[in-house]
Amino acid sequence: MTLTLNGEDRTFTGLTHLADLVAALGLDQRKVAVERNLEIVPRSAYDATPIMDGDRIEIVHFIGGG
Repeated sequence: MTLTLNGEDRTFTGLTHLADLVAALGLDQRKVAVERNLEIVPRSAYDATPIMDGDRIEIVHFIGGG
């Protein structure tokens, strides 16, 4: 499946839900915000939100500091 991830076309296999994508990217679900096709997805819905070929995904990763 090909997704547009943060403006860049990327190919993935074996993904069915947003949670799979976040895990495949090695990101912590608690530290990211995800938008799918211009709609922000609540963190609690990552496991239930399907992803499909052609979806546009934007992921913002939060980094702590001080």
